[in-house]
Amino acid sequence: MDRTGIFSGDDPFALARDWLALARTEEINDSNAMALSTVDPDGMPNVRIVLLKEIEEGAFVFYTNFNSVKAHELDSSGKAAFVMHWKSLRRQVRARGLISRVDDAKADKYYNSRSLKSRLGAWASDQSQPLDCRETLENALEVATQKYGDTPPRPPFWGGFRLIPLEMEFWADGDARLHNRFKWVRDTIETPWRVTRLNP
Repeated sequence: MDRTGIFSGDDPFALARDWLALARTEEINDSNAMALSTVDPDGMPNVRIVLLKEIEEGAFVFYTNFNSVKAHELDSSGKAAFVMHWKSLRRQVRARGLISRVDDAKADKYYNSRSLKSRLGAWASDQSQPLDCRETLENALEVATQKYGDTPPRPPFWGGFRLIPLEMEFWADGDARLHNRFKWVRDTIETPWRVTRLNP
């Protein structure tokens, strides 16, 4: 198979890290943005942009409020998908797989690396719930600031998720819309990857 150049390698996570590292030098804003897709209990899909915070050896990690719609859907189905599209590079990465929660120690470490305003904002926002006006949110932020000061602890309702892929696809723009696509598939997280070139 002619999987050379930007598609070469035997580890899709290393490949994804390489593409993301290049995107960080080319994209103007949020090179780590990904469209995360979930489904509700009725099978109705949802999609929203979240920020990828780490590519581990076997998973993609992101963080959110556990009371949010996305978190309920992630916990309920245990599955999700995402796509990262870098317009300036004319490349994208897609993944589908299994969901698990990040442990408390890892979530604490990431939470404490965030800006103070972001940490306090996690306390102030009742994510995905109705909000009567902006002033209510700003008042909640002031309450959190008064209560926690410069050292807010991680809220118990805020933490991370891992997406452990069973499928990944790497796509790059080609001339005359004859794009290059390679799909990585494995039956379980313990079994080897199989790689197939796809028609554009």
